[in-house]
Amino acid sequence: MKTLILLALAGLGAQLVDGSLGMAYGVTSTTLLLAIGTNPAAASATIHLAEIGTTLASGLSHWKFGNVDWRVVAKVGVPGAAGAFAGATVLSNLSTEVAAPVMSLILLGLGIYLLVRFTLRGIDRRNLGKPVRKRFLGPLGLVAGFVDATGGGGWGPVGTPALLASGRMEPRKVIGSIDTSEFLVALAASLGFLLALGSQGIDFAWVAALLLGGLVAAPLAAWLVRHVPPRLLGSLVGGIIVLTNSRTLLRSDWIDASDPVRYAVYAVIYAVWAAAVAHSYRQYRKDRAQESADALAAEAARLAEDLHSPDAADAADLERSLRAGRPADPRD
Repeated sequence: MKTLILLALAGLGAQLVDGSLGMAYGVTSTTLLLAIGTNPAAASATIHLAEIGTTLASGLSHWKFGNVDWRVVAKVGVPGAAGAFAGATVLSNLSTEVAAPVMSLILLGLGIYLLVRFTLRGIDRRNLGKPVRKRFLGPLGLVAGFVDATGGGGWGPVGTPALLASGRMEPRKVIGSIDTSEFLVALAASLGFLLALGSQGIDFAWVAALLLGGLVAAPLAAWLVRHVPPRLLGSLVGGIIVLTNSRTLLRSDWIDASDPVRYAVYAVIYAVWAAAVAHSYRQYRKDRAQESADALAAEAARLAEDLHSPDAADAADLERSLRAGRPADPRD
């Protein structure tokens, strides 16, 4: 029962992160499942089965609020489904001894990417409004889908930043379209795992717990994104993923590091993580101050323009005439 509660909380937390950033549900959940000793292929299968429900709910919500570009969903989702099916097949045929460090290595790379990207850059909005290139979406979906299935997550970390960086869509439509198309990816990956593994190693009670937590978190994500800066949240989640998967790799047969080496690496990661979170918070405060200053400058410019407009001059003349006790129109 304690495990189910933990998984429900993990699903809730992962969905809160995903709903705020447009990424990291699979990466966060898979990292937690691996940490409690789940088979890598079974962990990815469990996550993707739960994501069928969470992505459907998320997609419907985004569609209701007009955050979905259906052309992008089709062009990136169908190749993504193909890549996810292939990735599920590859992971299912790897032994646990090989798959565990391979998956941790992929997750570590994604965690480093999240940590660096959100610490140093935040969300890039410089090139919004340009059309999405067709030849860009197909390969992006294929790669993101394959990484998502083999790493237990990666559709959002690969797809969302790539579309944001391309500058072809509004951020809200990037997140809405990626979240909606992830339903196809989760469905294809789940099918691939079930065909390759059957139900071996998949605990459907775990799937239900993750799904329940994700469904509860879906409406809360809207609240979270308004109160927790995405830049800060990205740094926090990236650090957790880096730390957890570094621990798995250092203890694997690939490295088998001694205790002093492991503790030294952990200390460095903690120090870098703390510095990254502090930097993200400072930059968030700086960006907010700059945005406030820009808003005040824009409002001052608007008021100055209004004061110099003909309507403002007429209003001033009328006010002076009324104060002088004479008609406003000299022809009367």
